[in-house]
Amino acid sequence: MQFEWLVPVLLGWLAGLLVNYLSDVLPITRRLSQPACPRCQTPFSWTDYLTLRACRNCGTRRSLRTWVVLILAAASFLYLWLFPRPGLGLPLSLIVLTYFGVIIVIDLEHRLILFPTVIAGAVLGLIVGTYLFSKQDGILSGLLTSVLGGVAGFVIMFLFYKLGEVVARYRARKMRAAGQAEDDEEALGGGDVYLSGVLGLMLGWPNVILGITAGALVGGVVGLLAVIAYLIQRRYAENSLMTFIPYGPSLVLGAFYILYFF
Repeated sequence: MQFEWLVPVLLGWLAGLLVNYLSDVLPITRRLSQPACPRCQTPFSWTDYLTLRACRNCGTRRSLRTWVVLILAAASFLYLWLFPRPGLGLPLSLIVLTYFGVIIVIDLEHRLILFPTVIAGAVLGLIVGTYLFSKQDGILSGLLTSVLGGVAGFVIMFLFYKLGEVVARYRARKMRAAGQAEDDEEALGGGDVYLSGVLGLMLGWPNVILGITAGALVGGVVGLLAVIAYLIQRRYAENSLMTFIPYGPSLVLGAFYILYFF
């Protein structure tokens, strides 16, 4: 490995630590706070947390997710360093990638799009969108394109959200008919609506349409794989079709494709 490759690997490792930290504390406290052991709730010292030591109280080791995030972040930063994407530029590319990591991990683990991440994402999205679309027609035109994308992303996903309410009510009736307790699951969460607005700010108008379409395709593939998994495990039933999966990661991956590879 060439020595200069250590720079993006180190930056990626630090970004992975940030993603893990925010994913550990924000769903619990909704603010920046001292991380704690997920098993016994004993606070980590910052030295123990950053060096990935097991909990001194109960001995619980760091989760597999912690290591996966660190490795993927380091590998992704190295890839973008070696093969920079046109448009965003390297600094913004790395910042956006880190933000996407936070959204994906929290939504996969908790099915939450948190308000603090939405606010931070809106600021970042406006910066990214304005930067991308002001190169040819000036900053005001770039700002307008970004804002239009954000509004369109929000409105489109809000319509899907209302459709999801119909699906959720149908699911609730099926669960009651089967003698099961309702669990208040949503086909599409309100946080996904706000996230679509954030991603729309980044993608701008009309690219936000492509981003949402790409996200829908990713979500469809994930849903198909879920059905196949049910079939393999011989647990397929009508209720399997009503199992909701986090949609935020699919939206993020669709936007990622448009921003980095389109």
